[in-house]
Amino acid sequence: MAKKLTKALRGKRRWIGCNCDDFLSRKQLESFLSELPVKLYDFENDKCIIVVSLENYEETKSKLASGRVISQTSSGKIRLVRERMGFTRKPRKR
Repeated sequence: MAKKLTKALRGKRRWIGCNCDDFLSRKQLESFLSELPVKLYDFENDKCIIVVSLENYEETKSKLASGRVISQTSSGKIRLVRERMGFTRKPRKR
């Protein structure tokens, strides 16, 4: 039987909260971010939360220092980024 993948052995990631201007839809923002090794997680009111693996964090953070998408905050916990960026809490689907 295969060894269970514990939390410590899973890939680490960082959540980055950004201000993003001049994007009318989520698809526009996703196409803009497609060059970076990130995944768009939340998008509302000219703000977004993206997730990036720990290995690519420093490089991605430096690329998001200026331009249309600017990094404001980051953390290893999405809850903290949501609080800092002022995102509304989404109800869980069950």
